[in-house]
Amino acid sequence: MLTMEIAGLKLKNPTILAAGFLGTSASILKRVADSGAGAVTIKSIGPEPREGNPNPTVLCWGEGLMNAVGLPTPGYKNMTREWAELKDISVPVIASFYGGSISEFVEVAEAIVENKPAMLDVNIGCPNTKKHGAVFGKDPETAGKLINKIKEVAGSIPVMPKLTPNTDNMLEVAKACVDNGADAIAGFNTWGPGMVIDVNVRKPVMGFKTGGISGPAVRPLMVKGIYDLYEKIDAPIVAVGGIMYGTDVIEAMMAGATAVEIGSGIHYRGIDVFSKACSEMEAWMKENGVKSLEELVGSAH
Repeated sequence: MLTMEIAGLKLKNPTILAAGFLGTSASILKRVADSGAGAVTIKSIGPEPREGNPNPTVLCWGEGLMNAVGLPTPGYKNMTREWAELKDISVPVIASFYGGSISEFVEVAEAIVENKPAMLDVNIGCPNTKKHGAVFGKDPETAGKLINKIKEVAGSIPVMPKLTPNTDNMLEVAKACVDNGADAIAGFNTWGPGMVIDVNVRKPVMGFKTGGISGPAVRPLMVKGIYDLYEKIDAPIVAVGGIMYGTDVIEAMMAGATAVEIGSGIHYRGIDVFSKACSEMEAWMKENGVKSLEELVGSAH
C-alpha cells in the first residue's frame, strides 16, 4: 500500500531520513532503517575536513528547531571505512554533499559515485555557512550549470538538488535544475536564518548567532512551496519541512510530493517517527478508500 518509486528509486514507503539528522555513522543509519524509514540520507560530505560551527548548534525554541551545525565532514577522502559499513544498510542510502565551487561539487560527486549510492542529494540550500550551500541555490543560471556538471559524472545514479526556500527565485532555480537534468527536486532546506537572543545575557544563543529554522512551524510554508513546485516543474518532488504525522505526509503528497524527508520529527516523536507516520497513513488510507499513494500525489490541485 505504501510502496513508492521516485526517479527510479524504489521505496518500501515514502519516508526518508533527511540529511543532517542521525546521518553521522552507519550504525545510526541502520537503526533508522530498522525503525521504518524507506530510505536514509547520510550527513553532507564536503571536499575537505570541516569541524562545523561552535556550540550550541541546535536549539528547540518552542514551535520548532533552529540549527547551525555548519556542515561538519571528515572530507570525502577520509570515508573509506564509512562507505564499506553503509553497504550493510537494508534500505537505499542517499548521499548528500556540498562544495564551495562548481569544481568542488563535481570533485566530491566523482568520489561519491564510485561508491554507488542510491541517489545524489546536492546540497544547494544550507543557510548556515558563509561559503557553501545556499549561494548556489539562489541563482538559476548557477544552479543549472552545477546540475549539468554533476549529471555528467553521475552516470545512472539519479541526481536530486535540495533547494533553499530563502530566495525569490526558488521556482526559477528548480526549473533550471530540471532543465539541466535533475531527476528529482527536494524542497526545502531550512528557513531563515533566524535568531534567538538570551535576554538575561543579552547575546544570541546560537554559537553561529543565527540558524536555519525547521520543525512544525515551517510546515505550512513547505506545503505552499511544494504546491507551487508541482505546477512549475515536470519532475518528482521530495517534501522536507515540519513533517511528523501520517497526515503531514498525506498533505505534502496532495500538494505534489512523491516522497517526504523527516528530520526534526525525530526530536518530537522519536527515532520510530517513520513507522508511526506510516501506520497513521495506512489507517487514513483504509478509512478513506485510498489504495495507493499515486492517487494522492497532486490531488489538491
